[in-house]
Amino acid sequence: MTIAPSTQATAAPAGDRTSTARHFLMCRPEFFAVSYSINPWMDPAKGADAGTAVRQWEGLRQAYESLGHTVRLIDPIEGLPDMVFAANGALVVEGKVYGARFAHAERAAEGPAYLRWFAERGYETLEPSFTNEGEGDYLTLDEMILAGTGFRTDVAAHMEAQEFLGRPVVTLRLVDPRFYHLDTALFPLDGRNVAYYPDAFSAGSQRVLRRLFPDAVIAAAADAEVLGLNAVSDGRNVVVNAEATSLALELKRRGFEVLPVDLSELRKAGGGPKCCTLEIR
Repeated sequence: MTIAPSTQATAAPAGDRTSTARHFLMCRPEFFAVSYSINPWMDPAKGADAGTAVRQWEGLRQAYESLGHTVRLIDPIEGLPDMVFAANGALVVEGKVYGARFAHAERAAEGPAYLRWFAERGYETLEPSFTNEGEGDYLTLDEMILAGTGFRTDVAAHMEAQEFLGRPVVTLRLVDPRFYHLDTALFPLDGRNVAYYPDAFSAGSQRVLRRLFPDAVIAAAADAEVLGLNAVSDGRNVVVNAEATSLALELKRRGFEVLPVDLSELRKAGGGPKCCTLEIR
């Protein structure tokens, strides 16, 4: 059984935000394409342009580096067009790497590729027994890991991750297929608080979120529908899709610095800044 901590999370006061240098793994979208459909965002008939995707991805990488974060790269593999979405490749907590086992055959080879990258660099790794899609469905805070289920990740994987990582895992059920991963509907603002779109979650999971995060940033549908919640925060600076304008204003009101980026080409496959970013903790 997964367990939830009893303490409630509160946001830091505006003007008292502190950024923390992060270590990210990314994958250049050299082979990016929309050649199949495994989520509502993907339309092979419309396709996508790899050249534009690379330029937009480079802008995201440069945004991270301008903030002082370290970016490492995994080599893209031809035939794996979604490998650019590095967040799905693993979950890394305190140097331990819980691998991914993808729900769809089209992405199955990505899990071993990411796990091999970490193993070759001396990380302690675990090949998963259950379907899960890495940080797509696991978001790490100071005292807990929030874990999504409903579309891609098996609840049994939540328990497996908890046992391996030794950190409480809180299960949240997703109900809207547009928000097929947890990281499309919620992101940590810092180690204690989050922003999220309530309608992406079941009624019970909404109650859990309200109880855990009474001061959360609540996103409107218009911002969620441009994957505005697929964002990355270092505790002070938030890298967010440029179209999520109302969310950006609320984040600024809360004392965050906002860096808008254009990832419209990658959004054709259902991805945004966080999808492209695996944090190495």
